[in-house]
Formats: sequence, structure tokens, C-alpha cells
Amino acid sequence: MKLVFIRHGMTKGNLEKRYIGRTDEDLCEKGIHELEKRTYPDVKRVISSPMKRCIQTAEIIYPDINIEIEDELKECDFGKFEGKNYYDLNGDTDYQNWIDSGGTLDFPEGESLQGFKDRCIHGFEKIIESVNEDTAFVVHGGTIMAIMEKYDAGQKGYFDYQLGNGEGYVCEFREGTLYTL
Repeated sequence: MKLVFIRHGMTKGNLEKRYIGRTDEDLCEKGIHELEKRTYPDVKRVISSPMKRCIQTAEIIYPDINIEIEDELKECDFGKFEGKNYYDLNGDTDYQNWIDSGGTLDFPEGESLQGFKDRCIHGFEKIIESVNEDTAFVVHGGTIMAIMEKYDAGQKGYFDYQLGNGEGYVCEFREGTLYTL
């Protein structure tokens, strides 16, 4: 069975290089236009994060397929970094400590990286139990990174799976393992 993981299209916050996790932004015009230019694999089922940017992306890519929502596939809660970019956070001690940790520290007033990964994996595992046909997951970059880190046969690190907006992975899922096609 084929699983397709697609990061949502671009938002205004993405254009401005902001940490956009729990902020429920719409896609921007550039993001919509870029999605409309691309071709995506055919699937029978579509799973989405409940965030507007993911639902809008799924509606553009798969307009004739009912979109199923899974709350646990939301992006990370970036806490006090939410909605800010590097320039806004320059000089912030908490931000510098987080950068110096290689992104492994918990987000101040937000979610821990491990808690985020565990939540995403739990959401994926709930869904995968009932998947028996080609399925697309239209979610967030961090969500895809968490799932790929755990299940990809290549066994790379979390940050090795970063994607641009509208990009993704096409995988075959066999015996509990993802094989990138």
C-alpha cells in the first residue's frame, strides 16, 4: 500500500520565516499557486491535520476525496516562539539556548520535542490500523519528520526529513516500515 506524506502549502507566516505551529493560518496566494502547478500521486483516502492550511492544501490537491481529520497530527506548539522569526527572537536567551541545543530543548511555554513526536506517532498509529488503500497524509513538516524518523527504513534523524511547503514523500508501507519510493 502506498502512503503519501505532503507538507501543507505556504502561508504568510512561512513566507516571513515565522514559527507557525498552533496559529491557524490560511494558505497565501503564492502557496495556492504553487500547489496548483504541481502534480501529486493518486490516492483513495486523505487524512489531514485540523489546521486550515492543511485542509486547504488537501482540498486543492484532492478535491474529489473526502478529507478525514486527525487532531493528533497538528504541528508542534512552539510556545513563546510562536508567530516569531529569527529577527524577532534575536537576543532572546531562551531562543539562543534552544538553537545551541540543536533544537532538542523543549519550547519555552510550549511542547517538548519528544511529546510532540509521541503525539504524532500515536495519531499515525491510530489511522494506519484502518488503512488498506493508497492514502495521503496532508500535514505539517514536523509531523512528517516525526513519522518518517520512526518508520522509515532509511533510519535517518528527525531533522534529515525536512521538507519545503507542498513537498512530500511517497512511500510503501510494509510490515510496519516505510520504504521511500
